[in-house]
Amino acid sequence: QGQLVESGGGLVQAGGSLRLSCKGSRMILSTFTGGNWAWYRQAPGKQRELVASIISGGTSDYLDSVRGRFTISRENTKRMVHLQMNSLIVEDTGVYYCNFRMESINADYWGQGTQVTVSS
Repeated sequence: QGQLVESGGGLVQAGGSLRLSCKGSRMILSTFTGGNWAWYRQAPGKQRELVASIISGGTSDYLDSVRGRFTISRENTKRMVHLQMNSLIVEDTGVYYCNFRMESINADYWGQGTQVTVSS
């Protein structure tokens, strides 16, 4: 159940949009909806930081610098989590990672990372 596959990164101009997707292809529905999902990013020379999260109950939270521009969502029937990124700025550049955690099954899964590059 630990395989997470990401897609959707790329090169975009400042002000543009991208949607990242993460698929938990081997997850049963109860696991997919019972855990907490998050997107992290890591810019060159910087530490990985939490960008957005959505817990099992559906409440979401965001890094202050992306609040109002990014939206995290789940698509349960497809076992997918999305990160819609609008009004992108150069500082959003980095490798974005999908993460799933569920304490009851000792799960802490990571995607392979997808590159997002925002040009000025």
